Parts: sequence; C-alpha cells; structure tokens
Amino acid sequence: MNGRPAFVLLEDGTWYSGTTTHEAGPAFGEVVFTTNLTGYQETFTDPSYIGQIVVMTAPMIGNYGINNGDMESERPQVAGVVVRELARKHSNWRATGSLSGWLAEAGIPVIEGVDTRRLTRHIRERGAMRGLIGAGAGPTPELKAELLRSPSMEGLDLASKAGTREPYGETGGGKGPHVVAIDFGMKRNIVRMLALAGCRVTVVPCDTTPEAIRARKPDGLFLSNGPGDPGALGYAISNIRELAGAGLPTFGICLGHQLLGWAFGGHTVKMPYGHRGGNHPVKDLLSGRVLITSQNHGFAVAGSTTDGVLGGPDLEVTHLNLNDGTVEGIRHKSLPVFAVQYHPEAAPGPHDAFPHFQQFMDLMGA
Repeated sequence: MNGRPAFVLLEDGTWYSGTTTHEAGPAFGEVVFTTNLTGYQETFTDPSYIGQIVVMTAPMIGNYGINNGDMESERPQVAGVVVRELARKHSNWRATGSLSGWLAEAGIPVIEGVDTRRLTRHIRERGAMRGLIGAGAGPTPELKAELLRSPSMEGLDLASKAGTREPYGETGGGKGPHVVAIDFGMKRNIVRMLALAGCRVTVVPCDTTPEAIRARKPDGLFLSNGPGDPGALGYAISNIRELAGAGLPTFGICLGHQLLGWAFGGHTVKMPYGHRGGNHPVKDLLSGRVLITSQNHGFAVAGSTTDGVLGGPDLEVTHLNLNDGTVEGIRHKSLPVFAVQYHPEAAPGPHDAFPHFQQFMDLMGA
C-alpha cells in the first residue's frame, strides 16, 4: 500500500490512520460498517447510504472492478469509503474499470490501510457515530470542532435529496396492475423486480400528494427504501396514512417499512449500529421459515412479538431478526398493507425473499 497519509476521525475522538491515492476530503458522515463480502458497487450506489462513510469488513475490496450493470443509481452515493486493502488490479469479464478510479472520478474519498476489524469492533461497542475522512498525519483541533458541528443522522430528512424530482415510467396502456412507487431513494433493481412480477410502474417524488397519486389510478402503492430518519418525514407519513388507510394495496421496503409503521401509529428507534450486509437471518413468524436477507438501515420499528408494534395496535409483527430480535416485517390486520425491513430485491439467500413481490401482486388481484 502507498499513497498520501490520511485518517478516519470519530466524534468520540478516536482516530485511525491510513493512506489515500487521491484527495481525502475532509468528508463528513455517519460512520457505519457493512458485512458484505461482494456487491461493493451496489452498496456504494445505494441511495440509502447518502450521508454515510462506509467501512467494508471484507479485507480486500475492488478485485473484480466495476461495471455499468451493477449500478443501483446513476453515481456513487456514499460520503466516503474505508477499507483494509484496495485492489490494485481487477479481473472480471464484465469489468469496465477499476473501483479506485471510479470512486476518484466521482470525488468519493477512499482511505485504505485502516485496521477495519478494530474500527468495526469500536462501532459495535460504542455505536455508529459521526466521523470524517481527512488528509494528513492526524486530525487537528479545528477538524475535531468542525466534526462536532456537523449534523447527526437523527432528525435528518435525506429522502428529499435522494429520490427523483420528476415522475417517470408508466404513461398508460400495457398489461398488469399499475403500481405507483414513491421514491425515497429507490434502488434500480426494485423497479426491475416489480416489472418482472408483472407490474406497470410509475415512479413519483417523495412529496407527491395523495390527490396526484390517485389521479394516476393506481392498483397498488409501493414505498421505497431511502436514507435518513423516517421520523423527519412527516409529510410522507400523513400521505401514506391517507392512501393506505383508504384500502389501497401497499407494499413497503426498508424506509418504506418504517414509514408504514409511523403511518399507523407506531414509531422508530435509532439502532446502536444498524443492520448492513447480506447475511442477516430473519424468521417469518407466519411460516416458521428462516430467510437470509440483505439489509441496510440504522432505524427500526419499535416493537416485539409479545408487544406488537408499539403504538400501532392495528399492525401485526410478521418477521423478526434472529440476531437482535428487532421487527423485520409488519402487516395491517384488516387492510391490504404489508412491509419488510430487509431488501427482497437483493439475492443473498439467494432468492429467499423474492415471493414478497408475488404477495404484493396477490393483494392487488384480490
């Protein structure tokens, strides 16, 4: 490893040295870790990572390069990347370039040579916190003060920055049920999976009014993933309550799951370090099956199997995380409404959660 000296600084004063091959910030964000061994390009282009510096727990990153087919949005969305070792050469028949060159072109700072195992253990013990990637031998008092002035993830509405600002997709005609998808920072593969299930999809901005959505005559409503604090999206929560509460079949993923919890009386809590990676075991309480799921979230719907969704008596807990007991799925007891915290459009299981799209189709058909 070679390059210019750089460092990762956390808000509790802890810092880790490393090197960088291109300009290293300062870049600010919430420092989180993901346990994915592959799929780094999908991770870095996932809009749910806006405002976050991502620590990769796999020891080497970049060995198969990047390509145009694995993008979940049009560009990298992360605030920065921390790795143990960045591959200098890549080898894959689909590759169109190197990871380091692609991130450098996008202006995303990457620091390598960091003891990522030690850093990950620190986050697990102390929780995700604000941090920065900076250039130089170590942090200065001025940078430390600037970090403490940076915004916390709690209370941030990042969805309004992550999603589309103009509707796109369905313009009439075609076959299959018409789904209006509210974009809070939606991954591209979700649209592909909805289309593969047989839906006609129209994607609309996160602040689209219920009247504008009803004017499109949807057969179903989809609520996407996205970044930030769901409790800060009061406008979206009230819109969802009006639409889903009127009986429109509704399916939510990740942030959409959390917003549905809020819409029917529940609330969310900030998790110590969240769930990020492709190996999270989730139990389907209705069938008894265990799904291996892909996840990326720092907030969770408050509740349990014994207490249900706290504040949401009309909601039933359907899925549970087997690592920490957090709520992973909910459904309404009388309305055609359900949601999951994980990402069924991803394939770590490899296809454990794909049936949720058919479940949505069945609700619209009913």
